[in-house]
Amino acid sequence: MVELVINGVRRVAPLPADTPLLAYLRNDLELNGPKFGCGLGECGACTVLVDGVAARACALTLANVAGRAVTTLEGLSDGRALHPVQEAFIAAAGGQCGYCLNGMIMTTVALLAANPTPSEAQIREALRYNLCRCGAHVEILAAARLAAERRR
Repeated sequence: MVELVINGVRRVAPLPADTPLLAYLRNDLELNGPKFGCGLGECGACTVLVDGVAARACALTLANVAGRAVTTLEGLSDGRALHPVQEAFIAAAGGQCGYCLNGMIMTTVALLAANPTPSEAQIREALRYNLCRCGAHVEILAAARLAAERRR
């Protein structure tokens, strides 16, 4: 059993420590923001925040996050209003099918927490390892820029 905090709630996962974090989030907690994409930590669809830093949930085990704070897409909202980055992605039509949006949004949240005024190059670098198969990169970059502008 592993203790951790998911979206501000202390949890005790009654599973082996080598259980993938993504499987626990989706199967046990029914948090479906993080998606299973490649399963290798390369596409970014499963991105969560671990202690505020973007991380790939498919490549982490429960042991890797024991005692740490994990935030999923569902944990960004306060229950009444969307997170400003989520609002920016909606306003900028930052996606087509939506499968990659979890990773794009979570990565943008982490970027803006670390650097509230990123340059275009810094936004591109941060999102560079999040894959979008639909080709919505122009809109995704616009959404990230809008989120940064609104944050100022």
